[in-house]
Amino acid sequence: MKNTESESLISTHHDPFRSIIFFGPPGSGKGTLAKTLSMAGNHVHLSSGDIFRGLDPESGAGKLFHTYANKGHLVPDHVTADIWHYYVKGLIATNRYFPKKQLLLLDGVPRTPAQAVLFGPYLEVAHIIVLEVEDVEVLIKRLQKRAVIEGRMDDKEEKILRTRMEVYQRETVALLAHYPKSLISRFNADQKPLEVLRDVLVKLSSTLSLSK
Repeated sequence: MKNTESESLISTHHDPFRSIIFFGPPGSGKGTLAKTLSMAGNHVHLSSGDIFRGLDPESGAGKLFHTYANKGHLVPDHVTADIWHYYVKGLIATNRYFPKKQLLLLDGVPRTPAQAVLFGPYLEVAHIIVLEVEDVEVLIKRLQKRAVIEGRMDDKEEKILRTRMEVYQRETVALLAHYPKSLISRFNADQKPLEVLRDVLVKLSSTLSLSK
């Protein structure tokens, strides 16, 4: 079979992916919220962790990622965007994501203003959800509790956690300035998870149902 014939059997998608972006400091519950909404609405939750963990180390993208990771270097913004696009195309090719029927719920990407620009051609941003918790001490306690339950040692050291909070605040302020204010909704994440979910559903039910 010729390559052109085999390639025609795999559906392609050239339009930007309709997406909702989740922002929130570590411990705010954005991952939990995104996963819940993905299951309830049959959408695709995609975090930066999902992307890098899902790479085949022998693939082109996997080798590119490990070139930086093995040296202890941060992955450059353009490489992150390229790997993200490669991963999403893989989801489409293996029938795990249907762009015309599902939203992408993005958690952890984009993370910098430069990434927001690079991701621009790939995304049709339907909305941005910002989870807010005023008391940093609440977040610290949540993360330390999670560290014990899930064995996540990176969440145990208080000094590191506080640095992550500061980095998030700097990055997010700059990131949000990239998007129209009309796309941004802020929610009180100091509530119980079900209460946060309720507020998001009341505000974004039409968007989550893919209504335009």
